[in-house]
Amino acid sequence: MDLLALSGLWDLKGLLLFLLVFLLIADYLKNRKPPSYPPGPAGLPFVGNIFEISPKEPHLQVAKLAKDYGNIFSLRRGRDLVVFVSGFKLVKEALVTQGENFADRPCTNIARKIYPENCESGLFFSNGHTWKKQRRFALSTLRNFGLGKKTLELAICEESRCLLEELERQKGDAFDPTNLFSKAVGNIICQMVFGRRFDYSDHTYQQHLDSLADAVHLLGSIWAQFYDAFPTIMKHLPGRHNDLFRHYETVGAFIRENIEKHKKEHNPDNPKDYIDAFITEMENSSHDSTDGFYEFNLIRNTFDLFVAGTETSSTTLLWGLVLMMKHPDVQEKVQAEIDAVIGQSRPPMMSDRLDMPYTDAVIHEVQRVGNIVPLNDPRVAMKDTTLGGYFIPKGTTLMASLTSVLFDESEWETPDSFNPGHFLDAEGKFRKPEAFWPFSAGKRVCPGESLAKMELFLFFVSLFQKFRFSAPEGMELSLEGIVGGTRTPYPFKIHTHPR
Repeated sequence: MDLLALSGLWDLKGLLLFLLVFLLIADYLKNRKPPSYPPGPAGLPFVGNIFEISPKEPHLQVAKLAKDYGNIFSLRRGRDLVVFVSGFKLVKEALVTQGENFADRPCTNIARKIYPENCESGLFFSNGHTWKKQRRFALSTLRNFGLGKKTLELAICEESRCLLEELERQKGDAFDPTNLFSKAVGNIICQMVFGRRFDYSDHTYQQHLDSLADAVHLLGSIWAQFYDAFPTIMKHLPGRHNDLFRHYETVGAFIRENIEKHKKEHNPDNPKDYIDAFITEMENSSHDSTDGFYEFNLIRNTFDLFVAGTETSSTTLLWGLVLMMKHPDVQEKVQAEIDAVIGQSRPPMMSDRLDMPYTDAVIHEVQRVGNIVPLNDPRVAMKDTTLGGYFIPKGTTLMASLTSVLFDESEWETPDSFNPGHFLDAEGKFRKPEAFWPFSAGKRVCPGESLAKMELFLFFVSLFQKFRFSAPEGMELSLEGIVGGTRTPYPFKIHTHPR
C-alpha cells in the first residue's frame, strides 16, 4: 500500500474518531444532570440507563435502586429523563400534594405511533382541557348508563350467572379460567360502551380480548421501552413492538365498525350507550376542537374504556382465585360469611357488603397483594419544581411506584404476607388504610374505580357462593406474576367443586 493510500486511511480513521469524540461530548453536555437533581446510576453514552431496569420484574428492580439511591432517584432512557419516587409519603407528595403539577402524561414515541393524528388524544394520553372535558363526559355518561346504580348491579349479577353456568359446564375438570373471566368482565363495559354484551362462544370477541391483553402486556415490555428510546431505529426493525401496533389497529377497526353502525341507527333523543352519547356531542356545534368531540377521539376513548374496563378487574379476580387456593382457610372463612349473610338461594347485592367485613377485607387484600399496576402510569412535570428536596425540571417524566405504597413497611403490619387483617380493626369491622392505592391517587386516579369495586365484590362473592376452588394435584401456584402494562398471574388451572 503506497503512502498516499495510508494517509487517506488515517485521515478516515481520524475523522471517525473525531466524530465519535464529538458525539460523546455532545451527549454528555446535553444530558448533564442539573444541580440538586435526584441521584442515580451513571448511564452509558447515547442509551443511558435503559438496561438498568429488568423487564421481567421492573418494580423489584426499582425497589432495589431505591435502597441504593433513596426513595427518589433518576435514570435516563435514551434521551429522556425519568425520575422514580417510592414510599407512601413521597408518592403522596407527588401525586396528591403536587397533583396539579404532575397531572399530565408525557407524549411518548409509543403514543405518537399509536395516535398519529394527535398524540394527546384518548382518555389515557390526553392532557389539559381536553382530558378534563373528556374525563367529565365519560364519567357522567357512564353514570347515565348505570354506573353506581341498581341497573348496573343487576347487569353484573346477570353476567355472574352466565359465568357460573360456564364454570358448571367444566364438570370439575381442570381448566384455565383466564378467557372466561375476561369475557365476563369485558361484557359489563361493552354493555355501557357498545350497548350490548357478547356471547362467550363469539370467536371475534375472544380475539379482540386477546389482542387487548397482549397490547397491555407489551406496553410495559422492553420492546415498548426500546421503541420509546430509539424510534428512528426501532420502526425499521422486526420485533414484538410491531405486534403492539397491530393490536391497536385491529381493535381500532372493530371499534370503527361499531361506530358506523351507531351512526346509522343514531337517535339523539334516545341514546343507548357511550358511543351514542358521544355522537350527539360531535353534532353539537357549540364544541370547539379542544373539547375533543371528534371521531378519532371517540375511537381512542372507546379503546381506553374497553381496556380499562376489562383488563384490571379480570386480572384481579384471577389473583383472587390464586390467593384463595393458596390459602384454603381464608376461602373457608369467606364462604362461611357468605352463607351466614346471603345463603345459597339469592345472588349477592352491593348492600350485603356492609354486613360482610371479612369478605370485603379479603377482596381489598387481594388487590393489595395482586399489585396489578406495580409502577403506575407515567406523569410529566408541567413546571420546574422541588420534590423530596430535589430539583425536578419541567418536562421530566415521573414514575411513582405503587408497589412501594402497597408494600410500605411503615404503613402495613405484614406487608409481604397475605393478611386480610390489614383491613380489619380490633372489633373485626372493615377499615381502609390510607396507603391502599391500587387505583393510583390524585388527579389521575382511575376513573373506573367505582365500577371495579362493584364488579370485584359481586363477581367474587358469586364465585365463592357457588363453588370451592382448588388447584390440580402437583401444580405449584406462583405469586411472582408476569409484568407488562399490568401484573398478571402465571398461567394456572383450577378445579371447581359445587357447594
